[in-house]
Amino acid sequence: MLAGMAVCTALLLSFHRSVPNGVAGLGSLLESFLPWLGAVVVVLLVLALVRRSAFALVAVLLPAAAWTYHFGGLLLPAPDPGAGDLVVVQHNVSDENTDPAGTARALARAEPDLIALEELVPPALEVYAKTLAPEYPYRTVRGTVGLWSKYPLTGSRPLDIKPRGIHEEWERGLRTVAHTPQGEVAVLVAHLPSVRVGASGLASSWRDESAGLLGDALAAEELRRTVLLGDLNGTVDDRALAPLTTRLNVAERGLALSFPAGFPLARIDQVMARAGAVGVIRTLPATGSDHLPVAARIDWD
Repeated sequence: MLAGMAVCTALLLSFHRSVPNGVAGLGSLLESFLPWLGAVVVVLLVLALVRRSAFALVAVLLPAAAWTYHFGGLLLPAPDPGAGDLVVVQHNVSDENTDPAGTARALARAEPDLIALEELVPPALEVYAKTLAPEYPYRTVRGTVGLWSKYPLTGSRPLDIKPRGIHEEWERGLRTVAHTPQGEVAVLVAHLPSVRVGASGLASSWRDESAGLLGDALAAEELRRTVLLGDLNGTVDDRALAPLTTRLNVAERGLALSFPAGFPLARIDQVMARAGAVGVIRTLPATGSDHLPVAARIDWD
């Protein structure tokens, strides 16, 4: 039985794309928590050792190898920094955050060049603007998403990523150009709709539709150097984010599980880039949000 469970775990890790999404969103649900299959591998290894079963131990090598192939690279040491890096921070600050000033100061301590924030609501928005202004004099806000920058921003405009089923006011995407020392960079900030996990499975149709619209915006972006920062309510393994992950590079190092802040289970706060490599992605200390901030460095090609 242990050997059979080991083989099944290896198959799920290696062929997760084959799990159908049409039934309760099982495919996306599995892919959202795919790294946690490593915990299953550990349990199977312990049980095999307790049973002293050589056959089971050999079988456990299959999912162990599959997990290492898929996620092992994220745990390797960081490569040497490139010459043209851009340091960014991404954070869903939560519309219920009771300490926006403390949150802003915590993010600035990471000394990023760009800070992307979601769930910006008044009067907290004014607090973020005032607290960050000395070090980040350039900002643009559209709806509930915003970007603070050390470098000038031009061409700011909203991104239409609103699903058809949402009829109330809803503006959660922007596009701007950051004029960095290495040249112009298109920066997109987005907050995709939430998903819900219930007895009927994963409900993600609005998130999936919004990801497709964001993918269209990326396809139409003319600037070669492009950065996407946002709470995408999905992991990079989730097939629903394929319109984004097939067009942009994702982090090469670091798991950086960001949600929920109290016991992080998945990284749904993302940093992606085109024409550059996203090096190490890491979480920053908790703020007053239910998300952890993530920081990453982008090295241009």
